[in-house]
Amino acid sequence: MNNASAPSTALPRDRSDLVVVGAGIVGLAHAFEAVRRGLSVTVVERDRRPVGASVRNFGHCCVTAQRGELLDLALRSRSGWVDAAKSAGLWAPEAGALVVARSATELAVLEELRDERGTDAVRMRTRDEVGEALGRSAEGRADLAGGALLPADLRVDPREAAPRLADWLAEQPGVTISWGTNVVGVESGTVHTSRGPVHGDRILLCVGHDLDRLYPTEAEAHGIERCRLSMARVAAPDAFRTDSAVLTATSMLRYDGFTAMPSADRLRAEVTAHSPELLDVVANVMFTRLPDGTVLVGDSHAYDATEIPFQDEATTELLLREASRVLGVPSVRVTERWQGVYASSARGPLLVRDVAPGVRALSVTSGIGMTLSFGLAAATFDGSLVETTSGPEQD
Repeated sequence: MNNASAPSTALPRDRSDLVVVGAGIVGLAHAFEAVRRGLSVTVVERDRRPVGASVRNFGHCCVTAQRGELLDLALRSRSGWVDAAKSAGLWAPEAGALVVARSATELAVLEELRDERGTDAVRMRTRDEVGEALGRSAEGRADLAGGALLPADLRVDPREAAPRLADWLAEQPGVTISWGTNVVGVESGTVHTSRGPVHGDRILLCVGHDLDRLYPTEAEAHGIERCRLSMARVAAPDAFRTDSAVLTATSMLRYDGFTAMPSADRLRAEVTAHSPELLDVVANVMFTRLPDGTVLVGDSHAYDATEIPFQDEATTELLLREASRVLGVPSVRVTERWQGVYASSARGPLLVRDVAPGVRALSVTSGIGMTLSFGLAAATFDGSLVETTSGPEQD
């Protein structure tokens, strides 16, 4: 991660075509897209480097598991990630995701997704192919039923992607990133900050769950809460070397692409019967390998308007035990633990609101900001991203 001791805090003297509030991946993706379109950009960020949801996640662009309009956005975002990786020198292997099936029901969900999407999008894998990808010995694969590779999914290093992209943007003509600059108010054409006013023809508020700090009424109308996650970094088992994201049954209970399949209800009943404790913490047991060989493991989900700072060790241990079982090892050695936080809403996956003329608030409220970021940016500038309405809570 970029650890520069003195990031720029300067404000531009001139009016910018675009002012972006928030240097998370959604804000930076919009800045990147603006630069590609020849616009001048000012990014205002209260912290001295990206430290929020954009660096605390798995680094998995979860494309294939989306559905409908979100799938279209995710596919478009994938293209943006590939372009950004080439421009900014990001690690972004097109390694896909491996979904591990350990029961006939789990395998059935994947087969149904394959039948819907086709064999190019969902490539079924045998027990031995999955076991080899996980680094399991031939004798240690008995509990595997098979799996599927989702080749459209993309990997990035979450600890490097946003900081490196910010560094690249700061070097481009017409771009200013003002770190350590807090926004205290917004009106058409002007962002008022702790360092003075910033003027722009267009303003985008990409502040995630902190929208309630600037526009509490809009945040409350959409039912935005803070979702906190238990995450850990572990030393990889010696034989585990795949760059693919690894998903499991609980992942199939979380993403719409899987939950729309005919066998999804049967899978939920199956997980409820044999592992209710995973559902109690709203687990999505998955893991991703970083370029240095360590592995990010998670995650659980707990929701509140203001997150509590305390983590339940039992929850983290539960996730680590389950990940160890998938890997086929007795245990994993933890090197770091942390709490992730992102915006969540039961009323919809996105908040898009024009809060004043020329001022738009945009938050991903479904935990897939890394997945959608560049697609949202392209849609914003194409004019195809319309305002969302806050409906009733969804099940």
